[in-house]
Amino acid sequence: MADEKSEKTPSYEQAREELTEVVRRLETGGLTLEESIELWERGEKLAALCEEWLQGARVKLAAAMAQRRQSDSVGDTPF
Repeated sequence: MADEKSEKTPSYEQAREELTEVVRRLETGGLTLEESIELWERGEKLAALCEEWLQGARVKLAAAMAQRRQSDSVGDTPF
């Protein structure tokens, strides 16, 4: 039986698409309580993964912007 940690981490886009499908299936209904709970738990994991991806992107963007400001300010030095 495969451990979840041994599975490949999906990209942001893959996780978002799967999360969208999970939400659609939950909204459609017709599932047993067990199926609904399983889907809900999967959705929570996917939402957390998407948030991790987004947080990582925010960090990279902030670093790039800081680096750009630093290089721009170096160019403004009158020396």
